[in-house]
Amino acid sequence: MAKILLTTTSYQDTPGPHHDLLEGSGHEIHRERGPLSEEAMLKLAGDFDAFLCGDDAITRKVLEKATPRLKILAKYGIGVDKIDVAACTEMGIPVCFTPGVNHTTVAEHTFALMLALFRQLVTEVNYVREGKWKRLTGHEIMGKTIGIVGLGRIGREVAVRAKAFGLKVVGYDIYWPEEFAAEHGIQREHGLTQLFRQADILSLHTNLTEQTRDMISNRSFPNMKDGVVILNCARGELVNTGDMVAALKTGKVGGYGADVLDEEPPASDHPLLSAPNCVITPHIGSRTYESVVRQATMATENLLLCLKGEKPLAQVNDVPIPQAHGA
Repeated sequence: MAKILLTTTSYQDTPGPHHDLLEGSGHEIHRERGPLSEEAMLKLAGDFDAFLCGDDAITRKVLEKATPRLKILAKYGIGVDKIDVAACTEMGIPVCFTPGVNHTTVAEHTFALMLALFRQLVTEVNYVREGKWKRLTGHEIMGKTIGIVGLGRIGREVAVRAKAFGLKVVGYDIYWPEEFAAEHGIQREHGLTQLFRQADILSLHTNLTEQTRDMISNRSFPNMKDGVVILNCARGELVNTGDMVAALKTGKVGGYGADVLDEEPPASDHPLLSAPNCVITPHIGSRTYESVVRQATMATENLLLCLKGEKPLAQVNDVPIPQAHGA
């Protein structure tokens, strides 16, 4: 019997068959409410055979303390920037993840943020709640140009919906989906600067790397249209917070809709929480009953397959699966 640390709150809070699958495995489950900091993870590391994690800080220090007992890391979700994958690979720890299960949900949330900004929905709802019948004039999105950074599964779903709304779609990705782009009439841009210059709406769907960190900042704003609306359902660190706040105040950026922040959960005085024309949601882009069950089930299947010494459904790093636990 293995001892498993489960930290993802979406998994724990949402009913579904993934609970029966995990609890019926016969393994010991210890539950914490993540995402956990490095400090919190260090207090727990060393006592578990496997992590079923969300966006917890799984750093080299955590992994060094967790090994040699830790044998498997199963990520709930697709973003692995909080995990030191290189250290996992060095230590022979397979890192599993769940691609292809949340793209519809995140794409829908992207449009929720977009429409909220263009029609000032949050402001209007708050006025009515306060007993004020104050009607603001919004904007249509039809006919505008959306620039999509990253045409992976989520970016492609955003593109399909954008065409249905009558938007012109331009995109940038190192790995260009030629057939998909041709089918859906997506114009390819060969650099971010060219993409930024065309976009009325900019939607971010790329991984966080050292190259993409602070992609949106004072360095890139001069290449964008005045009043551009920026959407971020990827990672908060793609956007420089201080620069974004300043750009919102001057009107260079007409609106910022984000499901992610550079600090989660944010401090009460996080500058984006009080910035003008800014709509922030608490990292719920993939948190629907449908998507959570898909992600949680796949993450659990990955974990249990690895514990049996079998190949998981999806793995990030090229590491052999350890011998079946207890074998």
